[in-house]
Amino acid sequence: MRPMVIDLRKTEDARDVVHRAVQTLAEGRFVAFPTETDYVVASSIRDATAVSRLVSLSTICDREPALTLALKSADEALDWAPRLSAIGRRIARRCWPGPVTMLVADDHPESLVHRLPPESKQAIIGAGRLRLRVPGHPMLADCMRMLAGPVVLAEPAGAGETPAVTAEELLARTGQSVALLIDDGRARYAQPASTIEVLEDEFRMVHPGIVSPETLRRLSSLMVLFVCTGNTCRSPMAEAIFRSLMAERYGCRPEEVEEHGVVVASAGIAAWGGGRASANAVEAMREVGGDLTAHESQPVTENLIRQADIIWTMTASHRAAVIAQFPEAGGRTALLSPDRIDVIDPIGGPLATYRTCADQIRQHLLARMATLDVHLPRR
Repeated sequence: MRPMVIDLRKTEDARDVVHRAVQTLAEGRFVAFPTETDYVVASSIRDATAVSRLVSLSTICDREPALTLALKSADEALDWAPRLSAIGRRIARRCWPGPVTMLVADDHPESLVHRLPPESKQAIIGAGRLRLRVPGHPMLADCMRMLAGPVVLAEPAGAGETPAVTAEELLARTGQSVALLIDDGRARYAQPASTIEVLEDEFRMVHPGIVSPETLRRLSSLMVLFVCTGNTCRSPMAEAIFRSLMAERYGCRPEEVEEHGVVVASAGIAAWGGGRASANAVEAMREVGGDLTAHESQPVTENLIRQADIIWTMTASHRAAVIAQFPEAGGRTALLSPDRIDVIDPIGGPLATYRTCADQIRQHLLARMATLDVHLPRR
């Protein structure tokens, strides 16, 4: 039987499509979805019979899992790969939803893999690894939110064929296997997703795709964010001092620290964009070899918080403000002082006060350095 085809571009209410797709998957039948890179065929992982049939549509090599496990969010990855490395977590948080697929180890006794039927478990494991992805197309994301469990994906392609980037191409490859095909025109990127294997201290490119290795290396860097009020005194000084300390560690210039996998930034919870560092902050940093002449203030944003691995605030009230607005960042946010002492606010004070503030920040950072090794990338 020819599948039902629904053209999203001509649909008045996408919610009806979501409900129809969810019902189809719940009945153990296949639904073809658009993603940002190509078209895929999905089934519910809870239906072992459907998963076994879906394997026949997969063209993945023997050393990899036959099917991709599609997740709702980066946070959900830890349910399936509890030992996901710091690099893997960074890439997941910064790339998902998006066109990156990860091969991760399946070796943790608490992984949800062990709760699956044997047929489903076999379909998503290859050489002791899982393939995880959080697709970026809203239709598949909306459907997954309404399902009791994840879905698994197959990317039908013959020998030497590229992924299907239109509904017509997918239909030609799957024939009558699909019950419902959702057509949203040519895939946004119309290129393969980048597939990487995530190891303990690094990643390796398995299948090149739209996201380059250089971009992924940058996205796997450790990002440290300093937060104060206006981002014109304390947090810019902390940023400059920390960058200098990292430069000493790596034997490079401060502007070269990013090449060693460490990104440093600062922001303010009540900052305006584009403001200059205060004159005394600039002078205090110049005296110790730092340069704030080009600094431009920026407010704390959702994107900055999501990207940051470590968020160090100048005071307890700053930490409380960050967590109140971004509760998910609670585990990554702490006072700069290990002893939970607020950094003094030098605003409006003489240069001597700024020097005292800078020295206080430096001492807190030196105290933090001993516990930072576990976070630093090895390059």
